[in-house]
Amino acid sequence: MIDLYIASASALGIALFALWIISILVNRVSFIDSFWGIGFVVVGWAAAVQLVEIGPMQTVTLLLVSLWGLRLGGYLLRRFLAEGEDRRYIRMTKGKEGLARHMFTLWFVFGLQGVLMLIISAPVIAALAAPVQGLDIFAYLGIALWGVGAFFEWVGDWQLARFKANPANEGKVLDTGLWAWTRHPNYFGDTCVWWGIWLVGHDLTVIFAPIAMTVILMKWSGVPLLEAGLKKRRPGYQAYIDRTSSFFPKPPKGA
Repeated sequence: MIDLYIASASALGIALFALWIISILVNRVSFIDSFWGIGFVVVGWAAAVQLVEIGPMQTVTLLLVSLWGLRLGGYLLRRFLAEGEDRRYIRMTKGKEGLARHMFTLWFVFGLQGVLMLIISAPVIAALAAPVQGLDIFAYLGIALWGVGAFFEWVGDWQLARFKANPANEGKVLDTGLWAWTRHPNYFGDTCVWWGIWLVGHDLTVIFAPIAMTVILMKWSGVPLLEAGLKKRRPGYQAYIDRTSSFFPKPPKGA
């Protein structure tokens, strides 16, 4: 399995370094978000090309990662092209200029994202490194859970994009559709996707990966970071918090 990790880390490192060079040339950073999904596809296929034989479990794992990563990457790239630099990265690099700024983004934006990708992609590497085998009940449960996650993430993103496209919704809070059941259907979906991918191979030695993804989304760069800004920019957001589940879907209070 070490050889697969080396191949994946090498391909990912080359891609991220190239993107860092591009960020210097265009003086923008937040397009890296669109590589979050695509990076996992790079990791998976860089490992897969090292294999002599690929069985059903490996095929399903690659398919699930690729569908998720390419869809998310395309969505976030379109958002970046439409909205420009994300205010989170503007705050992160505030006061840093020239070489100091570029070195900061190399280590704490591009580098950190690469490390997180390699940690979270552990179930993908483990499944690819496992002996060729068919699908068992855990794999089918994983596919089903991945499907639930993909539904919440894809539909949630579509509903949000449609809401933002209407100028009449400027400054308002989306609280209909999936967003009435959870304040973060896309993050909840992301979590289900990665628990589903882990279930396909169900290797207990890499269960830390979906746990890490869950913690990142619920406690670190997902919900807390996003909501800190939304509460300041949208007057109705606190009321939305009071009636709507933070993460796991459930009927809104008073419904």
